[in-house]
Amino acid sequence: MKKTFEVIKTVLTWLIVLLAVCMMVFTIVSVTTFDRNDRALFGYKMYIVRSDSMSATDFKAGDLILVRSVDPATLQEGDIIAYTSQDTASFGETVTHKIRSLTTDADGQPAFITYGTTTDTDDEMPVTYPYVLGKYEKCLSGVGNFFQFLKTTPGYILCIFLPFFLLILMEGINCVRLFKRYKSEEQREIQAQQANLERQREENQRMMQELMEMKARLEEKEKAPEEPPRA
Repeated sequence: MKKTFEVIKTVLTWLIVLLAVCMMVFTIVSVTTFDRNDRALFGYKMYIVRSDSMSATDFKAGDLILVRSVDPATLQEGDIIAYTSQDTASFGETVTHKIRSLTTDADGQPAFITYGTTTDTDDEMPVTYPYVLGKYEKCLSGVGNFFQFLKTTPGYILCIFLPFFLLILMEGINCVRLFKRYKSEEQREIQAQQANLERQREENQRMMQELMEMKARLEEKEKAPEEPPRA
């Protein structure tokens, strides 16, 4: 039973360590990579969906989408692209919408008419090539909500601080247990040494007593008168 408990404790400790490390890595990755137009991971840019403008067909708010850089000239009608919006209401924000048609802007530059499938309304400004960030490839449903939660105070406490706190607590308890075991073994060793010294003291006393008795017998023998020789 004791051995089984130790195995369970060891497995639990490593699981907590793994969880804490994974949460820390996820948080670092989310902060340094997600929603960053200048950062990519394994060739993909990652964005957390902020609205339900595409929820009717492809993804919804809280999902994590993967976008791959492509040559804008290869994009076609029906492709979903991420781009830096030039619309009045969302200027500078990253938007991921579907291409309705190919067109040109007022300067004759090739561009795309985009729209959100939920409202089926065209975006205000055509998207020219320089503002295209990439082509939508895959959606990880709900993952964005998780990474958003990691950035909050409750998320940090629950997913990072608490596992490390439990690990430190378990190690602290283990250290206290080891210290108590050490003190107990030390106390037993001291008691064993004291018992050994006591045995040696008793043995010395016994030997001293025997020597005293032998000395006394010798003294009595020396004091006793010699018997006269028989005729």
